[in-house]
Parts: sequence; structure tokens; C-alpha cells
Amino acid sequence: MNIVLLHQRDHWLDAERVLISDHRAAHLIGVLRASVGDAFRVGILDGRVGEAVVQSIEQNAVILTVQLEGLPPPRHCFDIVLALPRPKMLRRILRTVAEFGVENLHLINSARVDKSYWQSPLLRPKKIEQALLSGLERARDTQPPRVHLHQRFRPFVEDELVDLCAGRPCWIAEMGAPISLADHLAQPAVVMIGPEGGFVPFELDLAQSVVAKPVHLGVRTFSVDTALTTVLAQVLPGRVCGCR
Repeated sequence: MNIVLLHQRDHWLDAERVLISDHRAAHLIGVLRASVGDAFRVGILDGRVGEAVVQSIEQNAVILTVQLEGLPPPRHCFDIVLALPRPKMLRRILRTVAEFGVENLHLINSARVDKSYWQSPLLRPKKIEQALLSGLERARDTQPPRVHLHQRFRPFVEDELVDLCAGRPCWIAEMGAPISLADHLAQPAVVMIGPEGGFVPFELDLAQSVVAKPVHLGVRTFSVDTALTTVLAQVLPGRVCGCR
């Protein structure tokens, strides 16, 4: 935990003092060995970052005096459209997009996505939130990605993809594409990543007929989580593309 994330729903004693008594307090006491007067980096979810000083420690509760004066890290240039991965990979992917500062993650259906994946408990809002918060805590960020679920591929591509791109380039990862994503990083974009085995030809053709352009990620075949990291790691968040 590289930042203590605070929430509006926490027990605020006044405008600057908050009492926490859950896993965050346990981490401060048991892992970081906090003492009265120690300072730690904190942030308010969806808000500013700053510093908190331990005012008191009682059993499993900690009272912090909080000053929030800084801005969270900038968002990544890419919004991601990702075929829903296997449940055992999903939690890791949610943490990854949070760590990289992705603003929007669209999880979509695909011919190679098993229907059972959509029944995973990990898609419940609380489970998604927990995974995203874990990524934020690692990255010292306070702004979680917005996760959107689309269970039908064709309506998503035909009815939503153009508006989602909002004038930005839309790239779709395809092995053997004539151009590389690495050569087209000058502006914000939407990047589509398929499931294990990739998008089927119909899906590639449909996306390209609407707005997407194919790009490759190199000569190697990647797993979904490696492909996602490869895409996100090619851009310094908030810099190369001129993102906010």
C-alpha cells in the first residue's frame, strides 16, 4: 500500500480528521508500524492527494489529521476495449488498468469469450471496486477507471464504438497488421484487444468497417494480460499524447 485511500463515507470527525478501523488501519499498525506523529501519503477517492499525520492509535483504529493539497497522477492516453478475459486473469487486469491510470475500460464479448465468463462473481460492482482500489493503492492514485460491460459484440461496435472514440484514432490489435502501434503514439486513442486467440475474422472486419484500424504489437504472440501491458507501457501517461 503506497497510499492510504480515504472515502467520503469514512468516519470524519471534522473537516480534517478521519477515523479508520478496517484493513487500512491494520496495515498502518501491523505492516508500517505507525506511531503517533508519523506522516503517510493519503488521497481521497476521486479527489486530491496529500499527507496525513497519525493523531492517535487505539486498538485497531487510527485517527489521521489530513491535508489534501496535490493532484492525482494524470490519466493514460488510451481508453481500452478488451474482450472479457478468463476470471482468473480478470482481477489482475483490473489492477493493471488502475495502476496505469486508464480512464475507461470497456469489457466486451467476442466469439472466443466463453459465455460462462459473464457469470463470474468478479464482475460484481464490489469485486471490481476492490480490484481497482488495489491498483490505485500501488500507483498512488485516487481516480479509478470506469469499467463498462458490453455483452453483445455487434451492437457495441455498430452502435457505440464511433461515439466512444469521439474523433480519436481507434486501433485494433491484429497479428500481422501492416503498421505498428508503437509508430502511432502521438495522440489519445482507443485500443481494442481481443481474447486469447484474437478476434475472429468477422469481428476484425466489422470493427474495421466501422472505425478501427489494425495495428500489431510486434512479432510475438502474447497472452491477454501481456498484450494489455504492452499497449499501456508504450506511452508515458499524460505526456507523450498530450493527455490531461
